Amino acid sequence: MTGASSGRAIRTPDQRLRVFVSSTLRELEGERRAVRGAVEDLRLAPVMFELGARPHPPRELYRAYLEQSDVFVGIYWQQYGWVAPGEEVSGLEDEYRLAAAEMPKLIYLKQPAEPDERLSALLARIRDDDTASYKSFSTAEELAELVEADLATLLAERFDASRTAPAGAAGRSPADEAEPARLPAPYAEAVGRDEEVSTLLRWLGEDARRLVTLAGPGGIGKSRLAIEVARLAQDRFDRVTFVLLEHLTDPDDVLPAIARELGVRDGRDGPLSERIGVARAGRRDLIVLDNFEQVLDAAPMLTSLLTDLPDASFLVTSRARLRIRGEQVFDVEPLGLPADAGPATAESVLEAASVRLFRDRAREADPRFEVTSENAEAVAGICRALEGVPLAIELVAACIRALTPATMLDKLDRMLPMLVNAARDVPERQRTMRATIQWSIDLLAPEPAALLVRLGVFAGDFSLDAAEAVTAGSPWADDLLATLLVLVDSSLLRQHGDAGVPLYSMLGSVREVAAARFELEPDAAAVRRAHAEHYVRLAARMEPLLRGPTQLATVIRLEAERDNLRAGYRHLISIGDVDPVADAVWRLLLYWWIRNLLPEAKSWMEDVLATVVPLSDRTRAIAIALSTFVSLWQADTEIDTAEMHRSVELFHACGDDFSEAFARTILSLAYMSSSPPDLDRAEAMQRATLELPATWEDPTFSALFQSALGRVRFLRGDYAGALELFDAALDETIRAEDLYGEGVTLTQAGWARLALGEPRPDLFARNLELAILLGSEDGVAYALEGLAGTAAAVGDIGRAGLLLGAAETARARTGLSEQQSYITYQRFVAELLASDRAGEFQAARARGRRMPRPAALDLALGPSAPGDATPDPRPDPRPAGFLP
Repeated sequence: MTGASSGRAIRTPDQRLRVFVSSTLRELEGERRAVRGAVEDLRLAPVMFELGARPHPPRELYRAYLEQSDVFVGIYWQQYGWVAPGEEVSGLEDEYRLAAAEMPKLIYLKQPAEPDERLSALLARIRDDDTASYKSFSTAEELAELVEADLATLLAERFDASRTAPAGAAGRSPADEAEPARLPAPYAEAVGRDEEVSTLLRWLGEDARRLVTLAGPGGIGKSRLAIEVARLAQDRFDRVTFVLLEHLTDPDDVLPAIARELGVRDGRDGPLSERIGVARAGRRDLIVLDNFEQVLDAAPMLTSLLTDLPDASFLVTSRARLRIRGEQVFDVEPLGLPADAGPATAESVLEAASVRLFRDRAREADPRFEVTSENAEAVAGICRALEGVPLAIELVAACIRALTPATMLDKLDRMLPMLVNAARDVPERQRTMRATIQWSIDLLAPEPAALLVRLGVFAGDFSLDAAEAVTAGSPWADDLLATLLVLVDSSLLRQHGDAGVPLYSMLGSVREVAAARFELEPDAAAVRRAHAEHYVRLAARMEPLLRGPTQLATVIRLEAERDNLRAGYRHLISIGDVDPVADAVWRLLLYWWIRNLLPEAKSWMEDVLATVVPLSDRTRAIAIALSTFVSLWQADTEIDTAEMHRSVELFHACGDDFSEAFARTILSLAYMSSSPPDLDRAEAMQRATLELPATWEDPTFSALFQSALGRVRFLRGDYAGALELFDAALDETIRAEDLYGEGVTLTQAGWARLALGEPRPDLFARNLELAILLGSEDGVAYALEGLAGTAAAVGDIGRAGLLLGAAETARARTGLSEQQSYITYQRFVAELLASDRAGEFQAARARGRRMPRPAALDLALGPSAPGDATPDPRPDPRPAGFLP
């Protein structure tokens, strides 16, 4: 390996990190294959000794490999390995010795093991190496899981470290650090857009250009250009947020979509635009709004956002101009075409960006493809016929395995004129784009083409079983998977995984064509109903999985298909079939709760109650109970206990004992939330609830039912009695492996212990970790409030202020307040404000409100936990009786 010792080899363009794998060869052959697969699954490059060419001595070869690697993975079992003549140690030990000190080392030992003497000595030295991670495994499958998880964690930690301490950032405070960009990962390089990117970056640096619209026909590359610009501009902003609008059709849904991506929930307690302004006050945001053309009536809303977010800039992609004040339009043009004059050589046509894009996409379909002197004229003709439209080029290039460039050009020449939309008010390029997509569909066999039209019923990503539900009885249903893969290979469908479930998605332009054709199908109404009924059945399947050890995976699965859940349930409401919707929404209550979507679920139930169709008793009971439950988090919302009594009675009459128990608990919480609280009725109601046999059938909810009684005891000042109930509920959730229930009860137990004079920051920190894992912003707020309280209790007033300010920002994001029946932190705030350290507290609180979310979480989970705070030498500022 010439030159290996003189410096690191030049990287290939993929820039993949390289993982050196060290082990004996034959003894661990299966394990090496498993590790290689795990590394490749993460899109990293495995570096393995037996894969190299062998014109060099082994030691020179693996030394060169090590010098070009980024991570060291060592796998050991029983053998020390072969010691070459003239060497003192085996290649196995030499590889470990040669690994650079700063290189991360992941070490795995297979069990059971009886290592020979020299390997035992090597393992002992490795265990003493504090730069190495050391774990045991039993099977190759277990090893693969460990390696993939450890590499992912290692990369995340390294990325976080580089983000929080960038070069040249010395002296910056955590509040100055940018939040990570929320951008889709581009699946390919942006080709031929350097000039456009440079211009747009300059525009975004000008205060007069706060709203930039990338305008152009479908498939012209607006979204890819916007992603590239946003990626390169992220250092100029505190946060870059990408809002995908391609699934929306109602302009009223645009502002809530922006709020969701920014983490601001619609609590219906004031204009949402103003709440977004409060949540993002003082931040320089770049907000990318993708596919705005189908919700153009929402354009005036952007004018309000420009006012409410004075430091934000907007980058919008749309097929039509927004035509509002302050808009700066950038027309996205097609890619450059090859010149008509002169002979078409490979070198000359590749000077055009459109040809380079065709070549790159064709190579993805067939790595053997090259632009040559023989096909250069045909390739140039294809790009001219497609007018340099990127999506059109990509769709055509995907057919390279089936058609030669000359054949493609011949088909384009004959088919495109017939497929042009004749409407005079449609731009020429847009007509060409529609023709291109239509041509791509018509290249398919009849069954894949018909399937693509049927898939137009979906509002977002969908699973295989969802596709099966809407194609049942169709000719292609017997071999549906194979037909789906035809669409994937044709670049009309994309396949990816989420929570272990294969999911499919379409490009927005392709979806538009499929959806338009679907609406013309004679059985469209029946298919739309089948779509909605599938997502009703999905709720029934997912309900038990939302409890216990399957909870996290189920939340991720439901989040992946959320757009279709919404579309399906809204369709059923629109046709008056509301009973299945109420049942499905009720079954998925934990999902809406965990992911802070309760206000949206409440709005559906309000629509159900307002419908003109007769409601079943159970549907009415569900709608009342869920609406009341959500109101407990919404400030200034009046709670009607009489209506909740009706809900309890209706559930009882239906024989739905579990729902009756939950409705009784909601009623108990409502009594606690009244002004003044009616604790006698609340306690009586909850004690009666705990006497119902159904209360104890579900460990997740039985823990929540017990903790509701604990709230009554807490509000009465019986902190010890409350703690006993909270601890019992906590034990139950831990046994059930229910992460969300554990987090809720951890917070309740933490406040009870704090009230008893026993600050336990670890309880709130554990809740924070669980909330982050589950994606529960409401849980994050509760945890930060608890950590603020524990910091105040030990006299760390600055930390208390920072954490409470961060909690208040989290509350602003969710649009929900602390539940009215469980107000906890106001007492210590009031007492601090009355002390001589009020100024210090308020200043820290203000800084906490402005702190970027990652910095706030790092502070909360950092080593300076409130319970470990150094005692303050100054007199205790807390008034007598502070958190008794």
